Amino acid sequence: MPQKAKNPPVKATTQDFIELDEVKDDIVLLRDKSAVLIIEVGTVNYWLLAQEEQDSIISAYSNFLNSLSFPVQILIVSKKTDITTYLSLIDEKIKQQPVDFMKKRLESYKEFIKSTIKKSEVLEKNFYFVIPFSPFELGAIKSAQKLTNDYIIERAKLSLYPKKDHLLRLLVKIGLKATPLQKQKIVELFYSLYNSSNNKNLAHIDSYTNLSVSKQK
Repeated sequence: MPQKAKNPPVKATTQDFIELDEVKDDIVLLRDKSAVLIIEVGTVNYWLLAQEEQDSIISAYSNFLNSLSFPVQILIVSKKTDITTYLSLIDEKIKQQPVDFMKKRLESYKEFIKSTIKKSEVLEKNFYFVIPFSPFELGAIKSAQKLTNDYIIERAKLSLYPKKDHLLRLLVKIGLKATPLQKQKIVELFYSLYNSSNNKNLAHIDSYTNLSVSKQK
């Protein structure tokens, strides 16, 4: 009897679905030779402001968007707040508190925090502006594919850095703190996006080495 053909081995890996190619300094290079620069933006307690201040922020933000002469992407990352570290801090304060009355107040506060988290999901939100660099700025796409990553990144910097400086000035004018992400923070951001259930903190990125897996004969 003829033997049934064995199923071909699965060659696809998670990396096949990730378009990241390289991160250098503050530039993210993608597989299609496009690149982005990411700026993390602080927040404002909008609902705690007076009506006049709220109207002023809306007007300033509208003027900010209308003044941009280049495309940007706005990224909002929401994730469930992990209060483990905060609860551990409260436990330490309880142990160090010599006054029984204050110790009971801290224990009551800890239970209040835990019950609040159980009743309603508390989300941590982070906001980012992403400035894109298109491979069309290098000429024909086919020609861009043959260029080295280092060359493309240097050309991306020439295009993205003036836009970054302009965007930072505009954000400061409307009262928002803005910080361009460097390599370490960029890798941590993408790690958290692709590993949403893993709260592990990354060590310094330069301490990791690339591993290559070979097929067994």
